[in-house]
Formats: sequence, structure tokens, C-alpha cells
Amino acid sequence: MQKNGCRTDRQAKQWKQKYAKQRRLYKEIKVNAPDILTSPNFNSTRGHIQHGNMTVNAHCMNVAKYSLAISDKLEKLGIHCKRNELIRGALLHDYFLYDWHDADHRQPHKLHGFYHPGIALKNASREYDLTPREQDIIRKHMWPLTVIPPTCREAWIVTTADKWCSLLETIRIHKGHGVHRYG
Repeated sequence: MQKNGCRTDRQAKQWKQKYAKQRRLYKEIKVNAPDILTSPNFNSTRGHIQHGNMTVNAHCMNVAKYSLAISDKLEKLGIHCKRNELIRGALLHDYFLYDWHDADHRQPHKLHGFYHPGIALKNASREYDLTPREQDIIRKHMWPLTVIPPTCREAWIVTTADKWCSLLETIRIHKGHGVHRYG
């Protein structure tokens, strides 16, 4: 073991395991949603901030990864879900395609938290053939603001992962590398 600023063997092993897990999760996302990941509209979300300085794109990727991690834990308990729909719903849950921080007099974003799930669902439905489960994920991920709770476990998983990621981003534990906002 080395000290004085160098990683110990244990720390190096932990970092390798964490990196391998992230690669596995990303590969599963890539396999299940290549059309979303290469979509010009999805990639345009790299130019919009979600929380802190995290882009919408990075936020959706994080939510997809955390959703898969939660699903992995539930699988060990014998609780299964449709991972393909889980991934696709997680990636599209914030598919509102605008920067909600910008003032827009035609469409004020003060109530963004209440309205963006419907806007995201409308946008995603125009571009993709969504399953009922994917629709439920997108429409209800902001529960309890959406009033009607999710009706499938995949939507509950994404709702939970979204709340967790939002918290980490808002208090800047997860930091973005994208667009910087000033003012």
C-alpha cells in the first residue's frame, strides 16, 4: 500500500470496479436505445441546463444509469422489470427540448415542474413509438406534482432515480461539464 497522496491498492480496486460498472451500464443503454442516443433532438439537450450546471442530456443519462442500478438491486430480491422500457423511458423523461431557465413570454416556465412531463411525452411521441410503460414513465416521473402516481414499477424506479439525481445535481455533488450559466 502506498500513502502520501497516492491511491492504495484497495482504492484502486474500488475505482476499477466503479469504472467497470459505469461501462456496463452505458453499454446496456447504448444497446437498448441507439436511436435515442443518436437523435439530433436528444443531442440538442446538451445545450440546455437541468440542475446546477448539469445538462438535460447528462441528467437523463444519469437517471438511466441510476434506474438500471436500482433495477439490479431489485432483481436480487426477485423483482423484475422491463429493462429496455426502463432505459428508454429514463432517457426520454425530460424530453421537453427547451431551457426552462430562460424567460419566454409565450410559454412561461415558472410551472415547469408541473407541465414538462406532458411536453416531454408529446415530443417523444412525435419521434418514437412509445409503449404504454414508456408513456407512464415519462408522464408520471414528477409524481407527486403530476398527482396521478405511476402505475408500473419501471415508472416508480425512474421517478426515484430522477429525484435522487436531481438532489445530487442541485446541491452540486454531481457536477456537470456542459453549458455554464451566468447571472
